[in-house]
Amino acid sequence: MSVEADYYELLEVQRTADDATIKSSYRKLAMRWHPDKNPGDSDAEARFKAISEAYDCLKDPQKRAAYDRFGHEAFKQGMSGGGGPGGGAGAGFSDLGDIFETIFGSAFGGGGRQQARRGADLRYDMEITLDEAFHGKQAEIEIEVSTRCEPCDGSGAEPGTGTRRCNLCGGHGQVRAQQGFFMVERTCPTCHGRGEVIEKPCRNCRGEGRVDQPQKLEVNIPPGVDTGTRIRLAGKGEAGPFGSPAGDLYIFIHIKRHGVFEREGTDLITRVPIAFTTAALGGEIAIPGLDGASIGIDIPAGIQSGKQLRKRGAGMPVLQGRGRGDLIVEIMVETPTKLSARQKELLRELQETETGEETPQSKGFFDRLKDMWEDLTD
Repeated sequence: MSVEADYYELLEVQRTADDATIKSSYRKLAMRWHPDKNPGDSDAEARFKAISEAYDCLKDPQKRAAYDRFGHEAFKQGMSGGGGPGGGAGAGFSDLGDIFETIFGSAFGGGGRQQARRGADLRYDMEITLDEAFHGKQAEIEIEVSTRCEPCDGSGAEPGTGTRRCNLCGGHGQVRAQQGFFMVERTCPTCHGRGEVIEKPCRNCRGEGRVDQPQKLEVNIPPGVDTGTRIRLAGKGEAGPFGSPAGDLYIFIHIKRHGVFEREGTDLITRVPIAFTTAALGGEIAIPGLDGASIGIDIPAGIQSGKQLRKRGAGMPVLQGRGRGDLIVEIMVETPTKLSARQKELLRELQETETGEETPQSKGFFDRLKDMWEDLTD
């Protein structure tokens, strides 16, 4: 059997067959023509080798693409223009890397000179108070960052000098190396992918095109920011090498713990202790807001500890939006610990007039205990 037989015909599938169909057909044929099932049959052995070779090619997407375009010539290395009987389909390709370059582009061969590499993004963590998050602020920060070298304007070359083509890669920025079946391309170690080298490096930046130096920046903190808010300063990150664009600077906000308020989104939460007389009779309390205004809270008579009262629109500003969140006041009824003799006398008088209806939760609880005890003793 000819080794030049069409791979698809050998596997008895159409050229448009998918991977699953090719695999299924190969397994059936391999089982039929396996030498163990055909002892002493040289034709069966040759056919088994041929279909194995065909499957090895077609199961690999890159090899299959090369075979579909150039046939068996795709895998005959060392061919140059016209180098094969009748020129062949692979004429003009010096190696498999060239074939893959033609089919897939620079990802598999002939990548060419690298694009200018953008500078790295930088991160800066800023801690602000809850009051500053409420009002917003203008902040000045100072960071150590790589910036474009002024004497060489980021080129890396001493002023008055230039660059020349890299001798190692011939200006392509890539060098090739044979690794078994494949031709692999790597970034040129001499020019680092630029395709050119600096004749005389700049003395200020030593050929880097950038230098590290402190930089002061103004940062606008808008009202409503929260922990985790990220502010982007475009082009304020690390300068790119050899004059390429700079990266960005990202400011990450962290809010300090406040002595009175906790924050949940745009809502503010505070826990307020009140006298038990206020809890019993009702009244009003005032809380100073972050905006400096006094916030009045009505306390309904008979309020219990843990009850939450909500004041609409008295919370944090909505970031880059309109309106404000709410203020949530959690009530804590405080039992007095220091009483005068007269106060104790008044409380005893109150106690003597109690019927249990004044505190329905306590009465209900002890009634349930009484019922349970009676059930146990019956």
